[in-house]
Amino acid sequence: MSGALAMTRQALRFLPAAVLVGALMAAPAAQAGRSCETRPLTVQTLSQGLDLAQRTAEALEAEYRRSGARVVALARAGQDLSKYQLRYSHMGWAYRSDEGPWRVVHKLNQCGTAVASIYRQGLGEFFLDDLWRHEAVWEVPAPALQAPLLALLKNPAQVAPLHERNYNMVSYVWGRKYQQSNQWAIEVLAVAAEYTVQSRERAQAWLQFKGYTPSTLRIGPLTRLGGRVGMANVAFDDHPNDKRFSDRIETVTVDSVFEWLPRAGLAGPIQQLGGAAARTPK
Repeated sequence: MSGALAMTRQALRFLPAAVLVGALMAAPAAQAGRSCETRPLTVQTLSQGLDLAQRTAEALEAEYRRSGARVVALARAGQDLSKYQLRYSHMGWAYRSDEGPWRVVHKLNQCGTAVASIYRQGLGEFFLDDLWRHEAVWEVPAPALQAPLLALLKNPAQVAPLHERNYNMVSYVWGRKYQQSNQWAIEVLAVAAEYTVQSRERAQAWLQFKGYTPSTLRIGPLTRLGGRVGMANVAFDDHPNDKRFSDRIETVTVDSVFEWLPRAGLAGPIQQLGGAAARTPK
């Protein structure tokens, strides 16, 4: 345990205090792409999360020295989505701050509610969680996107019009009643890529023009009913009836985004660290 604690103290430099970019001054625990269950923070969880954060920071620094890239699309595997043939659960935009450390700007749902805010966190906070797998994946946006993305991420007010606080874990990809975390992330990309994009409607039009294809989750009526009744952050009423009633739920997933970005020429290939399972399936 002493070795783990020593590593933890060393890695704490990747764990600055969270800076809330949204309007909430105080909020319940936030989550996205992971379980909302309350679990005690163990030394093993702390050590593994901070170790992953440290190794990710080192890899991103190496990329910065090699290519000058200061922005990456970064994702984690916070829960088991294998029944939907998905590997990753949540993404955000990581950028290298002027002071050196990498920060992550991403959207988080407040546990047990249908409300979300935008947060700026260190890599330690991003990975300090009861992850399903201790794995980090990222893609480096194309050089032409680096400067506009960095400018947006450093000035949250510029992307505020794209944030819809009404959160739905499975929000319809082309809907605007709700917005989930991965959906917010790619709509921000649209603003960076095209200066005329100033609304969610235009962002989604740009994504369609660029050939983005969402994941189609097969979710039956009993599952939909259970999710809507039992979870405040799950709704299906924004999905077109013809798709919803044929059990086709089209939503933005990390897997679909990371497949699309290189195909559209918007980012390099996927890069990965780790991959060990964090928990045993129940």
